[in-house]
Amino acid sequence: MEPYRKILKEPARALRTGMTDAEQVLWQRIRRKQIQNVQFYRQKPLLAFIVDFYCPAAKLVVELDGSQHFETGHQAKDRARDAALAGLSLRVLRFDDRQVLLETDAVLAAIDEAVTGRM
Repeated sequence: MEPYRKILKEPARALRTGMTDAEQVLWQRIRRKQIQNVQFYRQKPLLAFIVDFYCPAAKLVVELDGSQHFETGHQAKDRARDAALAGLSLRVLRFDDRQVLLETDAVLAAIDEAVTGRM
């Protein structure tokens, strides 16, 4: 099990009940081992962060970015977050919400490829 701050458990539960449209669309397509028969978790605490989706078998994190992630300050935070997760040998895939909603199959293909490459 990867390390995380215990204080993040409750906020992660709250995020699971208030998922964005893009998160809901992706979750319906990756849950219950639909990709390469591996388990994904949603809104999972890792280190000091809550990641959108996490596959421990492939050491893969999938992040969905809303419009706020395109702001300069937020991009710097995302880079620092990705670097911290890479320190745990985790690969981070980022997709924007629009991409998930309009190009779902392409997003799923990229996730499938990443899982295959890390197994």
